Amino acid sequence: MDTKIVTVFIILILASIAFVGFDSDSGTPVKMETYSQTREALGTTITIAAVGADEEQAYEAIDKAFVRISEIESLMSTYESQSQVSTLNQDKTIENVDPSFVFVLEEAIYYSEITDGAFDVTIKPVLDLWASKFGEGRPNQPPTQEELDTILPLVNSSAITINETSISIEEGMQITLGGIAKGYAVDEAARVLMDEGFKSGFVNAGGDGFFFGTKPDGETWIIGLQDPEKKAEPVTLMSVSGKAVTTSGNYERYFNDSARVSHIADPRTGYTVSNLISSTIIADSAIEADALATSVFVLGEEDGLELIESLEGVECLIITPDKRIVKSEGFEAYEIQ
Repeated sequence: MDTKIVTVFIILILASIAFVGFDSDSGTPVKMETYSQTREALGTTITIAAVGADEEQAYEAIDKAFVRISEIESLMSTYESQSQVSTLNQDKTIENVDPSFVFVLEEAIYYSEITDGAFDVTIKPVLDLWASKFGEGRPNQPPTQEELDTILPLVNSSAITINETSISIEEGMQITLGGIAKGYAVDEAARVLMDEGFKSGFVNAGGDGFFFGTKPDGETWIIGLQDPEKKAEPVTLMSVSGKAVTTSGNYERYFNDSARVSHIADPRTGYTVSNLISSTIIADSAIEADALATSVFVLGEEDGLELIESLEGVECLIITPDKRIVKSEGFEAYEIQ
């Protein structure tokens, strides 16, 4: 959630299309439209849309959804010096933790466990080490093995201690929720819309999206996956409702443009990874899709597919370095042929 990324989804037929529906209480005809707003948050561009008949109500709900995203960012961004994650990184312990922070951290630990460490939020010291090597006045060379060996013992999410409203980590450790908090924020923004009475809409935060209900015409949302080579035609079109779709990949995100060093590192080795061009996950929640998209990107084709096939209700599409498109067994059920 801390690094700006390009949009990798194309929401097709997004314009506010008017359609006559029926009021659920009175049964009278009403004009349904898609109302949307786009803002910058979480280091990316976020679009929130709600389908309804009342413009004022829709924009009030959208505004509340953005407020919730801001709350999460203020809690979990490492770029916010007063955030709870920054306080934890500095003090190694924090009391009176917000329940949202506890929830996201517990989820992060779970995904670390099921991926055998391919996903680990305590990877921040490794990412910081790589970042320190690239840029103006820096060597623009990868860390040495000796440097990585010094840092790697600090990468261990099992060393995080959570006691109801307190969290502590070991000396030297630091966490980043960049691979999971954005998904949680997307889920929460969608929840706000639904709590406000909207049965259809979506939240799209760059490569993380949650889509529920239908478009005004009653059709499900259609999401196009952007071609990494920026060709006009998307890689695939997905029809989803009540599902999250998340893509993880380089998509021009590097520690250094000239060096082309991936921004994603393997917590187990400390080395940046380029096993895949991208991994796209369809799941029931954006927090799950977010964590698994990063995990599959780190694991690579064979191990990544094995992980996804072992999970219920989760599908994936992988683009390999040689431009092959590989799909999990049930992915095609979401594709528009």
